Amino acid sequence: MENATPHHITSAQEESGDKLLDSTLRPQKLDDYIGQSVVKNNLRIFIEAAKNRGEALEHVLVFGPPGLGKTTLAHIIANEMGNNLKITSGPAIERAGDLAAILTNMTDGDVLFIDEIHRLNKTVEEILYPAMEDYVLDIIIGKGPSARTLRLDLPKFTIIGATTKMSGLSSPLRDRFGNVYRLNFYQSEEINQIIKRAARILKIEIDESATEEIAKRARQTPRIANRLLKRVRDFAQVKKNGKIDKNAAQEALTLLEVDEYGLDNIDRQFLETIIKKFNGGPVGLNTIASSLAEEMDTIEDVIEPFLLQIGMINRTPRGRVATASAYQHFKLTPPADWQNKLL
Repeated sequence: MENATPHHITSAQEESGDKLLDSTLRPQKLDDYIGQSVVKNNLRIFIEAAKNRGEALEHVLVFGPPGLGKTTLAHIIANEMGNNLKITSGPAIERAGDLAAILTNMTDGDVLFIDEIHRLNKTVEEILYPAMEDYVLDIIIGKGPSARTLRLDLPKFTIIGATTKMSGLSSPLRDRFGNVYRLNFYQSEEINQIIKRAARILKIEIDESATEEIAKRARQTPRIANRLLKRVRDFAQVKKNGKIDKNAAQEALTLLEVDEYGLDNIDRQFLETIIKKFNGGPVGLNTIASSLAEEMDTIEDVIEPFLLQIGMINRTPRGRVATASAYQHFKLTPPADWQNKLL
């Protein structure tokens, strides 16, 4: 699914309410971008080299879970190069003519950001190959025996592709990117810095203990950290005279039903369904989805990734299984045959 369900506050998927907040807090330069040091250091060198040669930056592919800053990196690259950024997405480019319209309106050095690039139409993708390699656009005019190909020269531009599903990209498309970077989950200290930076920009008064309280529930993801900060700010303005201390943060996050592991209500329902209804599993995805009245895509793309990351569930050939950590979270004892369930 493209969007998380509205009640899943700790989803890393972008929701409509995140757009304004993200644009307000988005860093504009590499020096302001917190975390991902390996990616930053490489980009800094390649951007500087391209600028010194007066050339467009090689095409960039960024992949990783949602909410880690792929769109932000595209903005930063365009700013650092001193060029325009145009934004689209794989599903939005439905026909070859849509791509042709975008590319023929580019100028030298422009950056085209294609989000969800793994969802490009196959026909569109094939037209993109010569555009990326040789900066030419091949257009077929007419049909049947009288059809002919018109080749248009394109300006030297940079494509930045972003995807959460690297396996969804075809090899020919993946090979045409000169720079390929994976964004990793953030360390606790980096999330702390991101929250402090956001608080300064939003003019929020917050102390260190409250920052840590929000950070440990943010699932190592900047988008979630910023979203939780926004909700805690609203609570503090109404209940605590605007200042966010540890107690205010804890009260707000309890009200939001986000626990100390960053799990929200739907996460806990998911785990309790496996543990209590199906004796810890294994249980099939379709069965869980029916029990929760959720779509299978929502479970796979929104709920399960973090639970897998923190080791509370396992995917086995026979279905989903709750781990010992999940039982401990609910202060329950795993069944005697728990180890056999993981096989």
